[in-house]
Amino acid sequence: MTDPTEIKTLGFTPCIYCPDSERAMFHVSADVPVSEALLKASDLLSLAKALAQDAAFERDTDRHAWAAHYLTAMGKAIIDDVMKAVSPRPNLSIKKTAK
Repeated sequence: MTDPTEIKTLGFTPCIYCPDSERAMFHVSADVPVSEALLKASDLLSLAKALAQDAAFERDTDRHAWAAHYLTAMGKAIIDDVMKAVSPRPNLSIKKTAK
């Protein structure tokens, strides 16, 4: 089994797409230790929660809602990338059958 301290992000997960396009503006960086990535995701999601709460009470502007939206997207991308790194990969080897 792999030592959890050695597991790092893969850097495959996109985040926040360009308008009218399927191109991602950002990706999670590769080779970030999973523990650091999860700490950052927790920070982003905590800020998003606070901003979403502010947005619920602040009716004259949507800046809090948009900030929460983008922070949530970034936090989710980090968690998705970590899950790709720690999830077992299927064994795709093909075994020949004897005739």
